[in-house]
Amino acid sequence: MKGNSYLPRKLHSLLGVIPLGLFIVEHALTNYSAFEGGKEGFTDAIDLLNSLPLIFFMEMFIIWLPILFHGVYGLYIAYQSDINTGRFSYGRNWAFAWQRITGVITFIFVAWHFYDTRIQLALGNVSHEELGQHMSNIFSNPLAVTAYVIGVLAATFHFANGLWAFLVSWGITVGPRAQKVSSRICMGIFVILAALFLLSIFAFRSDEFASAATAALSAVSVG
Repeated sequence: MKGNSYLPRKLHSLLGVIPLGLFIVEHALTNYSAFEGGKEGFTDAIDLLNSLPLIFFMEMFIIWLPILFHGVYGLYIAYQSDINTGRFSYGRNWAFAWQRITGVITFIFVAWHFYDTRIQLALGNVSHEELGQHMSNIFSNPLAVTAYVIGVLAATFHFANGLWAFLVSWGITVGPRAQKVSSRICMGIFVILAALFLLSIFAFRSDEFASAATAALSAVSVG
């Protein structure tokens, strides 16, 4: 890395775990409520989040600004990185390469998802009560499903592998054994979070959400 980048890299690493790591866990659980509780469960989860005090400022300063810094600086890190898996094709080197690749994919995916949801909410094109139906409409397109599957797999791997790197770079896991154990734990976190997101996608494609979306569109047409 060129120049004096110690502090920005430390901040980038920290933000990837706190608060963004907590956000991705919360997001996975909120979306999973669509699988566990159906349309009503998902709506209740969204209502609970929106009932929090100062939710706009909390999201702005705890989620979106940290995501913006982490994402933009992460692109810079990916651009500066020397990915040399052709010379050193062992496991951690491939993890290093995939961390950069999934970071770029995640940045694009989050930007698209932000436009598809938050921007549409802000413009008044979708209400919070209609968000589940809106997601069902999105997932009625097979290309969108493919893009979301790739996006959530990239995002969850990027977080889990980044968590392993965070533990190493911050001196929490020092020895080889600790790093090996933490690697297994982090990959377990990747599998669990990815499963929660994928199950939520299947839920949004279910007959319950699809019929609700169809009924809403019919009501608009009749009106």
